[in-house]
Amino acid sequence: MSGHSHFSSIKHKKEITDAKRGKIFSKLARQISVAVREKGSDPETNSGLRLVIEKAKSVNMPKDNIERAIKRGTGELAEEKLEEVMYEAYGPGGIAIIIEGITDNKNRALGEIKQILNQAGGKLADSGSVKWMFERKGAIIIEIPKSEIRNPKFKENLELKVIEAGADDIYWHNETLDVYTKPEDLEKVKKNLEEQGIRAESASLDWVAKDEIKLEEKEAKAAERLFELLDENEAVQEIYSNLKT
Repeated sequence: MSGHSHFSSIKHKKEITDAKRGKIFSKLARQISVAVREKGSDPETNSGLRLVIEKAKSVNMPKDNIERAIKRGTGELAEEKLEEVMYEAYGPGGIAIIIEGITDNKNRALGEIKQILNQAGGKLADSGSVKWMFERKGAIIIEIPKSEIRNPKFKENLELKVIEAGADDIYWHNETLDVYTKPEDLEKVKKNLEEQGIRAESASLDWVAKDEIKLEEKEAKAAERLFELLDENEAVQEIYSNLKT
């Protein structure tokens, strides 16, 4: 299994500016409303809602914002008509990209995504032409304390605990351990880790590349710029690629 290639500005929460924070809150609110509309407003029975609320809390999204988003999902507050969308694309160097989004206007969102891709060295792909290169997986990110990064014993013990918790696969990635599970096992594995005192930095259902592509520095920078432009778009929620970082 390849390393985690999920572009998300939320991961860098310590560096989030106020303007960026507002945009992230808006995107999370949409995720919450859609999750509520699909499977109800109780996080105990709606695992998708529980995961996005945890993500919202990790970036200090105010409780009032979360509650309003839930009410929009239940219909207690007026809600714009939101639809989930997915786009498949190719980026600089031929990397494969999956873009997930939520929008109140599918035609506008498609036009904006096309424009961003065209101006940043990418192009929209036919449905199914990229998705086969990825697998749907539960993904848990564990951040390693700086004091333990070069401690082989710590890493070995952590690996054993993660495997005992039911992980399918693991991958060391810079200062994090990426833990992969079957989609249906994500919550169980996360809970097992918490019971062993291991806190997840994030937990989500992701598209994980089966194989990754290493690009030359110029193309890799162009890809990073493309991801940033896509992330700035209101409709875009998640960006996955097979770029090896």
